[in-house]
Amino acid sequence: MNAPVLLLASRSPARLATLRAAGVHPQVRVSEVDEDAVVAAYGVSDPSDVALLLARAKAEDVARHVDDALVVGCDSVLDLDGIAYGRPADAADAVARWHGMRGRAGVLRTGHWLVDTRSPEAGGSGASVGELSSTEVRFADLDDHEVEAYVATGEPLQVAGAFTLDGLGGAFVEGVDGDPHAVVGIGLPTLRRLLGQVGVRWSDMWQETDRD
Repeated sequence: MNAPVLLLASRSPARLATLRAAGVHPQVRVSEVDEDAVVAAYGVSDPSDVALLLARAKAEDVARHVDDALVVGCDSVLDLDGIAYGRPADAADAVARWHGMRGRAGVLRTGHWLVDTRSPEAGGSGASVGELSSTEVRFADLDDHEVEAYVATGEPLQVAGAFTLDGLGGAFVEGVDGDPHAVVGIGLPTLRRLLGQVGVRWSDMWQETDRD
């Protein structure tokens, strides 16, 4: 039996790599959601609400254009003192972020949303379901030179919260409490639970070639 088609509504290479490493090889279709406009339209500011709202917006935007797929959208923000931080606006913003983050802990909120566009004949449920993953991240106490050097690499400008766990920023994360996959961008246990809600087992998503 062929695995159901999983469609990742994200351009994130980290999310794609995480899924592939877990034996799931999704197709990719990037949403056209204007994140700032969506947040402004709904008037949300709580980090948990922002992450889940944007994950849903991305998944549903892509799902409108496809049939016979399980569409997953994700969005991550760093919750620091109750403020949602996405990607830095520029290098100066990233430096300022790290000056505020270093030596402290924040919570990475990752929204996940799954839309089932499969037909009833293919086992489709028509469901649109979501779940939030929250992981505490403890940051090292970087000195000014380390902050400047890290920002100069450009990596912090590309990711929510201005840090990575699986890249150059990994040395600056002292530890996490929660799902490390969600910090990278997509929580595998969270996605497993969402798939279960639409009647799909996680093992159903493994491609046969991955087990040869």
